Amino acid sequence: MSLLYIDDLRVSYGGIEALKGISLSVEKGEIVTLIGANGAGKSTTLRAISGLVPIKTGTITYDGSVISGMTPQRIVAEGICMVPEGRHVFPNLTVLENLRIGAYLRKDDIQPDIEHVYQLFPRLRERSWQLAGTLSGGEQQMLAVGRALMMRPKLLMMDEPSLGLAPLVIRDIFSIIRTLHEEGITILLVEQNANAALRIADSAYVLETGSLGMHGTGEELLNDPRVKDAYLGKAAQKKMNSNGGTHA
Repeated sequence: MSLLYIDDLRVSYGGIEALKGISLSVEKGEIVTLIGANGAGKSTTLRAISGLVPIKTGTITYDGSVISGMTPQRIVAEGICMVPEGRHVFPNLTVLENLRIGAYLRKDDIQPDIEHVYQLFPRLRERSWQLAGTLSGGEQQMLAVGRALMMRPKLLMMDEPSLGLAPLVIRDIFSIIRTLHEEGITILLVEQNANAALRIADSAYVLETGSLGMHGTGEELLNDPRVKDAYLGKAAQKKMNSNGGTHA
């Protein structure tokens, strides 16, 4: 049984159909990545799973139970957490306060998890009492990941974790994704850096204007001439970054 299974999911914004009946699965322990141009429906897929946008039709099943229709808070409690695009840390709170907010549904001792986050991201320990809004972009991304980890997610969804970051920081972020995978966390990754995402993915899907295109292992799509032409070349990356769309 898949940890996450999406069946014939449709989502509309007004009269615009952002997702046109997509179906996909995420197996326990996998890294699954969604690639596609801006406006393809990648972020909408994550928001639908999180309960942040209403579903027109279709079902989302997680760990054997239907979660479509649940509140976002209930979905988080079930073990699904998302690192949103743009990080969205609380700028006027300290690093430590942001981490504590990540565990707002928990009633047990969270200190071991704070220590685990600090082990993953030593720079956050150094800046524990610094306001989150004064951190660099890379440090804010680390904090956003750490905050999500405070709920001990079974499924961690990440929306464009490398967006706007320097190459060395991107390398560090993808290294952390591998570490989390080794720790047994299942990861659903939305990422425009298709080359880096496919290299670490067990399974991958291509979204094209709200519909699923290709599907295969990360290696298969990495070596597929169609994917190379559309998403991996310099011209393709420039096109993806400039292709407008409000529902990525």
